[in-house]
Amino acid sequence: MTTEYSGAEIGGLIGDDGGGGDGLGPFYVYRLRQPCSLVEERGDVCNALDFQACPADPGRVVRYLTVQQRPVVRADGSAAVPIPGGAQAGDFLGDWIDLRTACIDITALNPPPTPDEVFTYFQRLPLPQLTTRHAPPGAGLSGLPVAFWTDSPTTQTFTVDIRGFTVVIAAEAQLYTWRTGDPAVPTLTSTEPGGPYPDQAAEHLYRSGTYTAGLTVTWGATFTVDASAPADVPGTTTTDGPPVTFDVVEATAVLTNPYD
Repeated sequence: MTTEYSGAEIGGLIGDDGGGGDGLGPFYVYRLRQPCSLVEERGDVCNALDFQACPADPGRVVRYLTVQQRPVVRADGSAAVPIPGGAQAGDFLGDWIDLRTACIDITALNPPPTPDEVFTYFQRLPLPQLTTRHAPPGAGLSGLPVAFWTDSPTTQTFTVDIRGFTVVIAAEAQLYTWRTGDPAVPTLTSTEPGGPYPDQAAEHLYRSGTYTAGLTVTWGATFTVDASAPADVPGTTTTDGPPVTFDVVEATAVLTNPYD
């Protein structure tokens, strides 16, 4: 963690608001760093003492962090330390100074991901594109329904990092929209993936011709944050499967001699 915070934002965590209650800005700015990051920056190697598990109540975010402080030039040109020539308002002065290292409740600075925030990640996940199966597997016959189903995976689990939180998103196909390729009836829907005849998810009667069908899947999901209880992702997203092209032919009656 390398984010810098103003005294007002972090003051409640360390009992110091950075001073400057006269409206001219704080005398100090602060940042929170992982101790291991600071050790490595200084050319040393992290060890077990640089890590510590921090207990936390449900819904709270507690991390083992180092609080650092740095003087800053205020709006009126004043500062808590001597100001070198040429320094302007807002300039940092000197190096970062370690104040303390401890388990710090940073819930106010880094609250757990909200459902809406998780949804933005859900929309970008590489969800599977389900394959369309159909029967007859070759050319269909006019007057004989073409059956559709999919045998692709209909659930998928992803683990993502959102601002340091481990978020597990469990996606599941909720609606199957079969694109028939027939302008007369462009789509069919089902809530199940179906299977080979007679368990097809959808079927359609075609006139003779060549058609390109496909499957659009609507996905929903639940999520957990750091092994919390599951919650619903507030929205859905879709994927389009690869197209499949097939012919539908018209059967022709052929007279035969029963005595041949």
